[in-house]
Amino acid sequence: MTAASTPVSPAVVVVVPTYNERENLPVLAHLLAELPVADLRLLVVDDNSPDGTGEVADRLAAASPGTVGVLHRTAKDGLGRAYLAGMTRALDEGADVVIQMDADLSHPVEAIPAMLDTLLTRDAAVVLGSRYAPGGSTAADWPWHRKALSVWANRYVDAILRLGVKDATAGFKAWRAGTLRAIDLPTVRSNGYSFQVEMNYRTITRGLTVLEVPIRFAERVTGASKMSLAVQVESALTPWRLRFGSGPR
Repeated sequence: MTAASTPVSPAVVVVVPTYNERENLPVLAHLLAELPVADLRLLVVDDNSPDGTGEVADRLAAASPGTVGVLHRTAKDGLGRAYLAGMTRALDEGADVVIQMDADLSHPVEAIPAMLDTLLTRDAAVVLGSRYAPGGSTAADWPWHRKALSVWANRYVDAILRLGVKDATAGFKAWRAGTLRAIDLPTVRSNGYSFQVEMNYRTITRGLTVLEVPIRFAERVTGASKMSLAVQVESALTPWRLRFGSGPR
């Protein structure tokens, strides 16, 4: 009689870009370490933070070798570039699943098991942690105009690109490694928050399935938002570039 084989847990890498997140990063690392997920690693991508976030990341990696890694970049080069660098490193190191999330504690770590379960048990190329799926919500302390802007941004993107997802601008995602390879990461052009839209667009236009898991998005407690006017302009123009311009379909 042959013994039943034990299912192999997928290698999961959580990619977290950081810029001046010294106070939030240790909290996030602790929360991830407490998750009931086998073979989960954290990869911090630090853009030479002047507040010493990179040094904090190095200390976390030294304390948890094999569980926490650090990718140091020499300059603040945008959210999209940081994610691409981290995702590429994760794939090179054998990740089966890559999770992207912010360092500011706005994304609920406790949603990761449900996102992984949905990704691995259903026909999904990527799973979004969605503020606008049934059961999801934005931060309770957001002012009305910020909530309205977020809703409008998603409707704006969907009106142009017809992606058919409820939270097209979500930054909390669980990707199959095969999906990231299929969408050709080296040619992704968007860099700011519109990076999220381009990644969704590339996935959907290749006939791959995007699913959503509801989350409660929280406001950051410490640190400052990285949103700038240039990022907002890029976010407004990217859907038009994707629809009428260049990106490979």
